[in-house]
Amino acid sequence: MTSLPSRLDALGNERLAGMRRGLEKESLRSQPDGKLALTPHPVALGSALTHPHITTDYSESQLELITGVHASVESTLAELTEVHQYTVRTLRSQGGAAGEEMLWASSMPCGLPTDETIPLGRYGSSNVGRAKSVYRMGLGHRYGRRMQTISGIHYNWSLPGVDNDGYFALIRNFRRHAFLLLTLFGASPAVCSSFVEGRQHELQPVGSCGTLHMPHGTSLRMGRLGYQSEAQATLAVSYNGLEGYAASLHDALTRPWPAYEAVGIRNPGGDYNQLATTLLQIENEFYGTIRPKRVIFPGERPLHALRERGVEYIEVRLLDLNPFEPIGISASTLRFIDVFLLHCLLSDSPPDTPAEIRELAHNQHLTAARGREPGLQLMRGGQPVALVDWGTEIIDQLMPLAERLDALHGGPEHVMAVSQAREALHAPETLPSARVLRAMAQQHDNSFIGFVRAQSAEIHRQLLALPWSTKQQARFEAMAAQSVLDQRAIEAADSLPFEIYRQEYVSPQRLGRPRQAASEALPIP
Repeated sequence: MTSLPSRLDALGNERLAGMRRGLEKESLRSQPDGKLALTPHPVALGSALTHPHITTDYSESQLELITGVHASVESTLAELTEVHQYTVRTLRSQGGAAGEEMLWASSMPCGLPTDETIPLGRYGSSNVGRAKSVYRMGLGHRYGRRMQTISGIHYNWSLPGVDNDGYFALIRNFRRHAFLLLTLFGASPAVCSSFVEGRQHELQPVGSCGTLHMPHGTSLRMGRLGYQSEAQATLAVSYNGLEGYAASLHDALTRPWPAYEAVGIRNPGGDYNQLATTLLQIENEFYGTIRPKRVIFPGERPLHALRERGVEYIEVRLLDLNPFEPIGISASTLRFIDVFLLHCLLSDSPPDTPAEIRELAHNQHLTAARGREPGLQLMRGGQPVALVDWGTEIIDQLMPLAERLDALHGGPEHVMAVSQAREALHAPETLPSARVLRAMAQQHDNSFIGFVRAQSAEIHRQLLALPWSTKQQARFEAMAAQSVLDQRAIEAADSLPFEIYRQEYVSPQRLGRPRQAASEALPIP
């Protein structure tokens, strides 16, 4: 059996230097009083359908800021910062009677209105634009709109020369060790009571300002209150290879689900309730801490792209917004994740089993709710193990990889990131989730809304104070204008009635075939 150092040596500097990454960062737009902004997506930000860097996620009030693909952590964060700068300047210029809107700095949402008044993302009159809105309507019917207002950061990552089996080996190890990232970087231990109104929960009240929390919680976003679904809990998706994973998704995308059949495609008035009545409407509805991904062609289903051309990169989906960072994430965090992902890729990765999949779900929920609890025990191979001990084992194995990356890039940053993580694991009061609760208690009378509102306002001021040139402004204005033209072109080119488009898009034939039958797959326009 090849050792980890040997596998690292076999990679070579050229492949290591080919590591690529990108970020997608979601943030609610909030009013100065900490309530959700109910205004439309700002016109000056361009088309949410076609803009390459500024779109919306679930809600019209939920911005998603996107970088391109980058060779370094520094350039990734520089671009995300620049997109933030244009966005907050636009919000300042469009401040209305309620005052300047700002980007909400926490993953858990600001003060929410009633569920049905949370606005869905709108993407124009084209078939693809309407389908995006109908999909969001379906999510609201299935899970409630409040749950969809949770925000996070997604990290896209690739390394040259990794095949499907290599990426799935990485994914299996990532899922095994994800508790460590939740512990180190979870930053959502508290929430406004409006988020859980009418729902059962185990949260404890704190203070007198309508705040609920878990005293040792790390990431409520990734726990039982976050992206959870009774229907999806019936899926025991295996990550032992592309075909098994694809077959699990195919089943979920084609299996009728009685509760969703009861909702129906349309309501009696003819308006659309959802895209389909299957367990999943489309691939993106499947929740997970990490996804295998492939860039798709226009109109192509993601599952078809994976089956036809294989995994191109992975998407890490469990990162909370760090409210102490101006753009929600730091360079040190990204460098740690680079080393962590490399470790996941190069370490032995035995096949998963149904028993292990259940164990991993248990570990995730326990870490999210109680990850800083002294002596907390997780399960590993059917045996209890202390979270801190297991986490320390992993971090100690990361150090040679960090040293190798530092040797390649000529600096101590990766070793520093790993060292800082080890120190934080053994000093839980320094973790972001603990810092949130401490700042709430010491400065904001235990008010979650008060704390995040203050952080959001300060970050807003910091971003506005950064240097900004007329050339940058002109480039982003041109990008926004072009995105509007691109949306109009898509709308003008439509020829199919929407119902025909919808039926064709959700057709099982569009999902591609297993590899052995790939030559028989239908062509995708």
